[in-house]
Amino acid sequence: MSFSGLAVQLLNGLAAASSLFLVAVGLSLIFGVVRIVNFAHGSFFMLGTYLACTLVERLQGAGGGGPLGFWAAIALAALGVGALGALVEMVLLRRIYKAPDLFQLLATFALALVIKDAALWLWGPEELLGPRAPGLAGSVDILGRAFPSYDLLLIGIGPLVLGLLWLLLRRTHFGTLVRAATQDRQMLAALGVNQAWLFTAVFALGAALAALGGALQLPREPAHLEMDLTAIGAAFVVVVVGGMGSLPGAYLAALLISLLKAVCIWLGVVHLWGHSVSFSKATLVVDFLVMATVLIWRPWGLMGKPLVASHRGAAPTEAPPPRSAAASGRAVKMAWGCGALALLALPWLAQSGYSAVFATDLAIAALFAASLHFIVGPGGLHSFGHAAYFGLGAYGAALALQALPMELALLAAPLAAAGGALLLGAFAVRLSGVYLSMLTLAFAQIAWAITWQWDGLSGGSNGLTGVWPAAWLADKRAYCTLTLALVGAGLWLLRRALLSPFGYALRAARDSRLRAEAIGIPTGRVQWLAFGLAGLFAGLAGGLFAFSKGSISPESMAIGKSVDALVMVLLGGIHALSGPVVGALAFTGLQDAVARHTEYWRALLGGITLALVLLFPDGLAGGAQKLLRKWRAAKAP
Repeated sequence: MSFSGLAVQLLNGLAAASSLFLVAVGLSLIFGVVRIVNFAHGSFFMLGTYLACTLVERLQGAGGGGPLGFWAAIALAALGVGALGALVEMVLLRRIYKAPDLFQLLATFALALVIKDAALWLWGPEELLGPRAPGLAGSVDILGRAFPSYDLLLIGIGPLVLGLLWLLLRRTHFGTLVRAATQDRQMLAALGVNQAWLFTAVFALGAALAALGGALQLPREPAHLEMDLTAIGAAFVVVVVGGMGSLPGAYLAALLISLLKAVCIWLGVVHLWGHSVSFSKATLVVDFLVMATVLIWRPWGLMGKPLVASHRGAAPTEAPPPRSAAASGRAVKMAWGCGALALLALPWLAQSGYSAVFATDLAIAALFAASLHFIVGPGGLHSFGHAAYFGLGAYGAALALQALPMELALLAAPLAAAGGALLLGAFAVRLSGVYLSMLTLAFAQIAWAITWQWDGLSGGSNGLTGVWPAAWLADKRAYCTLTLALVGAGLWLLRRALLSPFGYALRAARDSRLRAEAIGIPTGRVQWLAFGLAGLFAGLAGGLFAFSKGSISPESMAIGKSVDALVMVLLGGIHALSGPVVGALAFTGLQDAVARHTEYWRALLGGITLALVLLFPDGLAGGAQKLLRKWRAAKAP
């Protein structure tokens, strides 16, 4: 560690802050005006890099090399992706503005899948290396250390873009409309302003800024297909830490996070009290630690303002079925019993071992989705990090197996996950809306980083292997039968909880916290217990998953796993108690069927999801229930 090394790392942090700000400021601008959490924003960042790489090659091939051709390619890439963003807003997003927020997230997630496979089709799976910036390919000497000249340019671009945006928003008529839309969109519409075109312009500007950030990365890193997920995770953190909709807050947050990472790299490995602490490894999690700290201390971000709760597109949860005498009759009970026996016999009637494995995967996915629906639907607690409990359960079972029989190790899975859920829930129930979602995401990423780096306990990036069930469950059909039995019991218990007084109290806390507390319901305690129950059953699903695969890795806690669970819930229908099961079966079945038949399975899956979102805004189960009610109404005399 030296002063010159610190100075260079801080300059690296300033350059990274500018790059991070460019992608985050577009997301913050879009949310501030359009009020949509755009999961496809990272895809625009990725497209900016790919498109800039292609345009630079074309312009150089056409004799347009040199500084003019390079910077023209950067500008054209940003404009092209901005035009694509305008098209996406007009064709897709305008149709779902009145839908619940989570359905908009599902639509943009499906769009991200389509864009990823479009990039795969156009540019292939290999990384693309771009050229150096003309005139900035060398380095400068700073305190005896070489520092890239191009990074000095990036350091200045961030404040320059922030200043230009400030002038745009404060000194133009368009900026006045944008600021008015962030304050009161209903009043803006009452004044006769065409909000549709305003939203289109803002969305296009946000997409162009993300693409500009991606295009400017061309001399620093190759274009690859994983840039979208990395960029959107970092952008969410910056926007939430800075304050949703605050552009200066986004730059401050990008600066804070990037400089902290730079300091961690400079510190390296430090010996403290006889132990070696690797601060450089903390770069994987420092941004999420900052986000969790800020959300607990100042829930609306460093420079943000408390958000007014949005009830756009809200609809009541599915009404519980009436407890009539017919519903508790012997015939109905016998029907349910026969159905359960048929389900348990299904693995033994299958003709191949793959059928038993696939049935096991479907059952685990159904329980995982149902545990998330328990807090997202009736609870109204939008969690983006539910994979943390799934992973805690899986690792809890794998670690317990080293000292306990398989049966007891499986029991440890839900207990470990419930402990983690109760710990997070103590802080999460104090928040609401997107801030609660981001805190759960931060917790999941912290858990992922710990399992990724703690080689001695979790096996690091390789995970843990040899997690096999007991001898009497070695047959895939026997293990499938056990899984179906435990999943069936878990789904029944979750449903009973939602139809109990506890479930009604949970709905009351979701619909009106003040009124619920006025009649004596301890809303904070109810929601905290709901977190624990959701974690308990997610952990059971994780434990079953670990024993079914024989191993577990940190990927079980990754963002993608949480997104998969959320997609299952939304696809089935958030307002239907049967929605998560239907959504899990549909999503897992589609993913398996599509992935086996085409290389571009993401695009096909995303396209199908988009179609289902547009055709069934209440989800598959919710849409089926609505059609059934209409049919009964038509048949009634």
